[in-house]
Amino acid sequence: MENKILGLHHITAIAGDPQRNHHFYTRILGLRMVKKTVNFDDPQTYHLYYADEVGTPGTLLTFFPWPGVKQGRTGTGMATEIGYSVPLGSLDFWKRRFEENEISHQHIGERFGEKFLLFRDPDGLLLSLVETKHQDNRIGWVTNEISSDVSIKGFHSVTLTLGNIKETAEVLTGVFGYTQVEKDGNIYRHKTDHTENAAIVDLLESPGAPRGINAGGTNHHVAFRVKDEQVLMAFREKVQAKGLHITEKIDRKYFFSLYFREPGGVLFEIATDHPGMAVDEPVEKLGTSLKLPEQYEPMRDRIEAVLPELEVEV
Repeated sequence: MENKILGLHHITAIAGDPQRNHHFYTRILGLRMVKKTVNFDDPQTYHLYYADEVGTPGTLLTFFPWPGVKQGRTGTGMATEIGYSVPLGSLDFWKRRFEENEISHQHIGERFGEKFLLFRDPDGLLLSLVETKHQDNRIGWVTNEISSDVSIKGFHSVTLTLGNIKETAEVLTGVFGYTQVEKDGNIYRHKTDHTENAAIVDLLESPGAPRGINAGGTNHHVAFRVKDEQVLMAFREKVQAKGLHITEKIDRKYFFSLYFREPGGVLFEIATDHPGMAVDEPVEKLGTSLKLPEQYEPMRDRIEAVLPELEVEV
C-alpha cells in the first residue's frame, strides 16, 4: 500500500469565550458542532469541533476556548489564514451576511485565479471563503439561514507564514508528497494530488516579520490526514529520517495522532481517518452532549462543575 498524505485533516485554534465561539461558527457560518469534548491535556478546557454533517476529515475546525485568554499575535512560525471552499457565486451572499452581522471583513478579491473573501472571527482569527477553480462536490451543512447553494463545504487551504519557506517546503514536498504548483508574489502554493479537496498549503514568505505569539485568535496546529495507523507510523519513520523530533502515537479517541514541529516553527500533526466522530455518539446526536475520554470519565462531575456553561442550540 502506498503511503499518502490525503490533504488536511483538521486545524485547531485558540479562542476566548466558548459561547461566543459556538454562536459564530454554528449560527453565522452555519457549520455543525460535531463534538463537545475537552482538551485531553487540559480537561478543564473545552475542545469544540465544527465541520460538515459527520465531521469528515478535511472539514474539521476545532477550538480550545479559554475564557479570558490574552490576545495572540499572528506572525512567522504559525498558520495565519484558514481557507474554506464555498460554491461559485456565493461570496456576495456571505459579504452581505457579514455586513448584516457586523463581522469584520474585507472586499472580495482574487488570488490564484479564484475569488476570495477575507474575514475575522470574534477572537480575531483570520479566515477566508474561496470560490474554487475546480468543482467541489462536498455537501455543506445546511441551516435555516444558510442553504446548500451557499453553504461552506470544508477546507480549501491553509496559509503558513514563514521567515524563509525553504525548509518547510522541503518537508511538504520531500516528506508529505506535495508539489509547488503556483506562485503569487511571496505566496507559494503547494498541493497534493492524492485528494480532490482540502489539498492546498500556501507558504507566505515574510523575511524579517516578527514571530507569532500563540494565544487567543491564533492557530495552534495544522493536522494532515492519513488513511490508518499503518500509514501513520510509516510517516513517523519518514519524519524521523528527516532529522525532526516526532511524538509517539497518541490516541485522541476520534483519531490517532503524531505531532512534530517543522523547521519553520509550525506545529504539524498527522491524524488518521478513523475511528471518527461517531465513535461515541450517533450521527444525529453529534455535538449535543459532553463526551470525555475514558481516563476522565471518573472526574466527570468535577470537570462539568469547572467548565463554563455552553448552550448548544440544535
